[in-house]
Amino acid sequence: MQRSDQDGTSMSKSKLVNRRWVLGAGAFVCVGSGAIYPIDIRRPDEWARTGVAVDAIPIDMRRKDFEYVLQSVLDTSGERPVASICARGVRSKRMDRRLTNAGSPNVTNVPEGMLGSGAGPGWIAKKLPLKAPTEAKRGGQVSA
Repeated sequence: MQRSDQDGTSMSKSKLVNRRWVLGAGAFVCVGSGAIYPIDIRRPDEWARTGVAVDAIPIDMRRKDFEYVLQSVLDTSGERPVASICARGVRSKRMDRRLTNAGSPNVTNVPEGMLGSGAGPGWIAKKLPLKAPTEAKRGGQVSA
């Protein structure tokens, strides 16, 4: 499957998924095709300020039951990698490393984040779609 990034470059879905990370527009392509399962690990005040990437599941990484809720997401993601996104890629990189070290092979992150970083301008600057946040619930019920 080939799609064009907003800057006109061609991207292959399989190339994007095989990386240890995906960039904003690439993440959008992968989300739209069902190749990744995105989670937004920022705080609720950050979600309220900017919105959440379309189809991302907001789970505040500071929650006491974060690992339980995240495991529910991992259980429902099937073969799709779970891609974490934060503001600038710092927390998502840490989360990726933490989950990989804990034995979760199907994790990745979006290093440019919502607001941009050295990896790129970010989800918002690329004018990728946003939605209002609805945080994931405990007990395996995940809201999109």
